[in-house]
Amino acid sequence: MSTYKNLIGKDVNFLTTDPDNDAAEGQIWYNSPSGAFKNVAGASSWASAEDLSTARRESGAAGTQTASVVFGGGLPNPDTAATEEYNGFNYSTGGNMTTAREGLGAAGTQTAALGFGGANYSTPEGTSDKCEEYDGSSWTAQNTMNNERSYVAGFGLQTAAIAVGGNPGSTTTESYDGTNWTNLSAPSNVPGILFTNASCGTQTAGIIFGGAYLNDTPAPGPQAVTLEWDGSSWTSGGNLNQARRRPGGAGTQTAAIGFGGYAGPPQFFNVTEIYDGSSWTTSSGTLATATSSMHGSGTADATLSSGGSTSTAAVVATSYEFNNTINAITQAAWANGGNLNTARQYMAGFGTQNAALAAGGSVIPYPATSKNETEEYDGSSWSEQNNLGTARRYLAGCGTQTAGLAFGGGTPYSNLTEEYDGSSWTAGGALSTARSSLAGFGIQTAGVATGGYSGTAENSTEEYGGTSWTSGGNLNTANYQFAAAGILTAGLAWAGQNPSKQQTEAYDGTSWTTVPATLNTGTFSQTGGGTQTAAFSVFGRSPGNAVQTELYNGTSWTISANAATARRGAGGAGTQAAGLGFGGFTTTQVNSTEEFTGGTSALNIKTISTS
Repeated sequence: MSTYKNLIGKDVNFLTTDPDNDAAEGQIWYNSPSGAFKNVAGASSWASAEDLSTARRESGAAGTQTASVVFGGGLPNPDTAATEEYNGFNYSTGGNMTTAREGLGAAGTQTAALGFGGANYSTPEGTSDKCEEYDGSSWTAQNTMNNERSYVAGFGLQTAAIAVGGNPGSTTTESYDGTNWTNLSAPSNVPGILFTNASCGTQTAGIIFGGAYLNDTPAPGPQAVTLEWDGSSWTSGGNLNQARRRPGGAGTQTAAIGFGGYAGPPQFFNVTEIYDGSSWTTSSGTLATATSSMHGSGTADATLSSGGSTSTAAVVATSYEFNNTINAITQAAWANGGNLNTARQYMAGFGTQNAALAAGGSVIPYPATSKNETEEYDGSSWSEQNNLGTARRYLAGCGTQTAGLAFGGGTPYSNLTEEYDGSSWTAGGALSTARSSLAGFGIQTAGVATGGYSGTAENSTEEYGGTSWTSGGNLNTANYQFAAAGILTAGLAWAGQNPSKQQTEAYDGTSWTTVPATLNTGTFSQTGGGTQTAAFSVFGRSPGNAVQTELYNGTSWTISANAATARRGAGGAGTQAAGLGFGGFTTTQVNSTEEFTGGTSALNIKTISTS
């Protein structure tokens, strides 16, 4: 009888703790404290993503799960020319297509996409032969296709694409080289006339599946057919397990995903299937809502589904993400917290998500009134505490809820420092340079004040030792209305009113270094928190009030989940895994609080039953 070692080549390890890295994939181990055999199991699932701004069906889409572009589509009437870009968390508006239409073919990437064919039945033109290229910001009309067709299948790149099938009936396959469309000669004709099918792949290795044949009588019926393209001809592949029209699809010829679709109202599907180059396997992951007429982008392991139709709605804005991984993934998200007792903006904020402090700030109408209120947050609600000794706005702070500092601020500019002991404020040593709109980080006995405005932008840094301030290293770029995080010997400052509004600098306790990483979106009057190698930035002006969140990992900034309420001048506290944003200004000062929970990824460990 074969043993596990004979089969796998390894012994079953006896461990006191479960492994936490991908090396555990495919292994079995015995967890001695729990007395159980365990392994890592792959998990396939769909999860809700942010909705499209414009609901649509039969749109085009290109790119990856975390960098997709969605364009055109039906509303259902009239059709739309709107374009939206997805970054893995949020959609943003791109440039409109030159011609609104639905049922168009698509190829390429988010910054180099191709849209072709389609139809706008509310116009005399109807079915279209138009072709457009997207450069990441705008669409440009290109040479037309040789055949007008809607519900056309498409795949490949912007400079190397394939179009096939569609309505009215055409068996001709066309190839695009970045300039012209060419009708390919037989045997490139697709068997029958397929439309409303899914497609993916490259110009020399593509696949189409599902859909319907136009020549079916009395009406086109759902198909399970799969056809593979090798650059010159079509051959049959393995059939889908579920015949369907208008499914979504993504991936490659040897690793494709098909999902959703319908057989005709009211029969819509939520079934997902995976293709390995020869046969389809039904996945355990199913769409939350049976949907058809959506478009997919990405790979068979990481897919985005955008929009579509359901049995109860002709058109939806719903998006889903599919992940096939050995890790259990939790997306980052913002949630509502308890409201401040006093709505205000431009206050000092510091501490943790469950033990934060807000002090000072201002309220309007103009001229703004400075505030001295102090409030503590316990993870669910804010409570009033003893006031600051001096009311002021545009101040900075650092430390903890029981040992904090508030310094600078004011109009005119202040050099005041106050120390908080968890109950009341007492005077501390004065800053050498009076300033407002500065940034702070560190703890009460090792704090940092940097930048700010004193009639001109400041670059000076001061360090607090528990009683007085001493000079530190200057910022490389004078700055104000920016954010900072970290400790005295490992600090970070970013964005603000520096010329680029995207610059990041790191502090080592002696000097500042401008790091290569810049924010994806320049902003000022933002807030954030965390450490030098794990910071978060949220809100601000860019130039309008912002909801965008960005995360820093010590090397680069990446976009994360949007906050709910766009604002500037908010207070912030906490870490990249558990952040907090509160107060600020929309069209007036607000008192709302939002709590951030960072995304997580952990091995999907399963206990093996021995019964």
